[in-house]
Amino acid sequence: MTNRFKWTIVGSSTCVVVLLLVGAVHGRAVTSTSDDVYGHLKVYTEVLQRIKLEYVEEPDMKSVTLGAINGLLESVDPFASYLNADQYRQYMKTKDTSKGNVGVILAKRYGYVAVVDVLPDSPAAKANIATGDLIESINGVATRDMPLAYAEQLLSGDIGSTIDVTVLRLRNPEPQKMKLTRVAISYPDVMAKMLPGDVGYLKVTSLTGNRAAEAKTKLQGLLKDGAKYVILDLRHCSTGDPEAGVQLANLFLERGQITYAQGQHYEKTIFEAKPENVLWKGPLVVITNRSTAGGAEVAAAALMDLKRSQVVGERSYGDAGIRKTVLMDDGAAVILSVAKYYAPNGKAIQDTGVLPTVQVAENDKTPELDQDGNPIPGTEPKNVEDNLLKQSIDLVTGKTTLAQLRKPDSGVVVRDPTDNVKNAVPDKEADDQNQK
Repeated sequence: MTNRFKWTIVGSSTCVVVLLLVGAVHGRAVTSTSDDVYGHLKVYTEVLQRIKLEYVEEPDMKSVTLGAINGLLESVDPFASYLNADQYRQYMKTKDTSKGNVGVILAKRYGYVAVVDVLPDSPAAKANIATGDLIESINGVATRDMPLAYAEQLLSGDIGSTIDVTVLRLRNPEPQKMKLTRVAISYPDVMAKMLPGDVGYLKVTSLTGNRAAEAKTKLQGLLKDGAKYVILDLRHCSTGDPEAGVQLANLFLERGQITYAQGQHYEKTIFEAKPENVLWKGPLVVITNRSTAGGAEVAAAALMDLKRSQVVGERSYGDAGIRKTVLMDDGAAVILSVAKYYAPNGKAIQDTGVLPTVQVAENDKTPELDQDGNPIPGTEPKNVEDNLLKQSIDLVTGKTTLAQLRKPDSGVVVRDPTDNVKNAVPDKEADDQNQK
């Protein structure tokens, strides 16, 4: 199957789902309101009937129905899954067991299993799998319309065992087959170091376990070492509970609503900053990229919306929700979001991600890859500078101002309409006062 044909199928399928949903909402086949569930079901039933009677060949109605269910779930929640009774039994049997994995964080995109992020030093990272790649198949099983939870289950297994995957990459959409060996997955620790110019650099790549408390300890160390400016790097921070992001944000916020969680049948829960938990009130810049997700997004959104920090980098992925398993009468199950976390500005983080105030594309440091996914010698990018870190250093120390970055020749996009961000990018003359 050619690459063009594959993407034609994806596009066509998406259009069908969109037309079905639009038809349902606007009642083209029946007269119904947006809340008329039975009217929408009548539309769906009629479409199924037309497919069965008039499609060019006799369709596999089981596959058609399964595709419709997965398309419906993906249209409302890219992290949702439908598991039939057998899949759910296997899922429950294996989900709490300690197994090996290849180190990928997943969501659904275009009907396929998509990569949100890869864990550092994991088999997936060593195979150069990256955010935005699509996993086309796992052990020869196509992921098109595959439940997300089932894909995660297939990728896990005994430590030392291997698994075959086919990947469609953003830079090279020709399918690439590779064999990955499952390992015991470990999440990176928080890293901190002093940079020239009294800049304290705090890199949080995971918020699992006690990483938020670890970040607090590392930040205290930076302040003890004399940091006058702080950069919080949340790139590739895609794991951990959203509430850990609340704890992280509170290290830099003295007051204000950090986030709130709310759903159709989930009571609104507000998370406020606690003054006794704040450690740093001075100059701060946060870095994000398209792999920033979950708790890290909660922290970045709060620090930006509450005018505590500028955010530099790329729009984050968009994943901050509370998920629940809903059992069906036949033993099947639906795993879906029952509540979302909202930024202080009232936007659902899962819907919009976090759009930085200073938008800069991260330099691509990956070489070109051959058909097997291996780096091609001599194709390494010449510009390997960490441009987001450099931009953040210039911004937090006052070497660069937002006014300068708004100039057409700056090469960046500044979204914030005002430079008046308290304690985020102070004038150099006010540096000493901000340390008090």
